[in-house]
Amino acid sequence: MKVKTLTLTLVPDRKVGPNASKLRGFFATRFNEYTLLHQHNCDKVIYMYPLVQYKILKGIPLVIGINEGVEVLQEIFNKYEKIELDESTYEILEKKISFKEQEFGISDKFHTYSFETPWFALNQENFTDRYKKIGITEQKELLRKTLVGNILSMSKSLGYTVPGQIKCETNLRPGSSRMKGVEIATFKGEFMVNFLIPDYFGLGKSVSRGFGTVKKWTGQEK
Repeated sequence: MKVKTLTLTLVPDRKVGPNASKLRGFFATRFNEYTLLHQHNCDKVIYMYPLVQYKILKGIPLVIGINEGVEVLQEIFNKYEKIELDESTYEILEKKISFKEQEFGISDKFHTYSFETPWFALNQENFTDRYKKIGITEQKELLRKTLVGNILSMSKSLGYTVPGQIKCETNLRPGSSRMKGVEIATFKGEFMVNFLIPDYFGLGKSVSRGFGTVKKWTGQEK
């Protein structure tokens, strides 16, 4: 299956802090009429894989549109010259745009990906009451199953029926991040899977806020 993607890189006049939820907040407030920018409809959350996702990578804001999300980003492309994040205003020196049609789905070979931003895999209850109370082997298996579940959920939202078994191996380490002022358990590292995922797609919880951003390791396929 092919998916349409538009990657919008906003080059600011200075580096931006790592909180992508503030970037999401700017676009959601400024262009509230576009449901895909904020995943809400009449104050109700839309529970589907976000077709517009916000990232901040090495101080550079990046917004990715997927399928219908591509059209939304194209429509608002020329309607802002700066971004306002809390008390700070950043002038946009350049907008770089990359439009692609990319392969998505099960593959006959394995591909290695890294998490460019922390993967929010488990809610606090599952992390505390389950993950921390089992052995290393069981922890790895829990993360493997969770990751496969994330890929299946993403596929379903994008209208792709996975025709075979997703096989996955992980090399992840636990850490912590903050979301809405609360500390959460997250993971960083790499994984190998027989599935093609376009760069900068998010996996796991809160991907629209920048968590779980994946990028393919070139030259590392097995």
